[in-house]
Amino acid sequence: MKYLLAMYLNPEVMANLSEQDMEAVLTGHQDFIRTIRESGEMISTQALGAVADSTVVRVRSGLPAVTDGPFVESKEFLAGYYLVECASKDRAVELAAMIPDAAIEGLGIEVREVVFFADAESEVPMA
Repeated sequence: MKYLLAMYLNPEVMANLSEQDMEAVLTGHQDFIRTIRESGEMISTQALGAVADSTVVRVRSGLPAVTDGPFVESKEFLAGYYLVECASKDRAVELAAMIPDAAIEGLGIEVREVVFFADAESEVPMA
């Protein structure tokens, strides 16, 4: 089963971390990547750019309406993810708990089952 381990970031929380704590987070991610590669559970991981640089596109009456910034006002935003394949949701939760952000007050990891998956070479299913 595939799971998305979504990492949500709060800029205020991150700004208040010491240099030592930030280094521990970065090292923790390196260790986590190594762990899930060695276990064969890693599919991919991505870190996203700053939410202030995002753009939202909505099509209204057939025309795109483009606005800058996030869709909603929020203290937290999606900062990146790990896509893993593991035996169960319990294992996905266990993996999420290994991500260093999960141990920081004010941050969290969302675990969601992937119900459809296609890579660049997969055919798109017809409805």
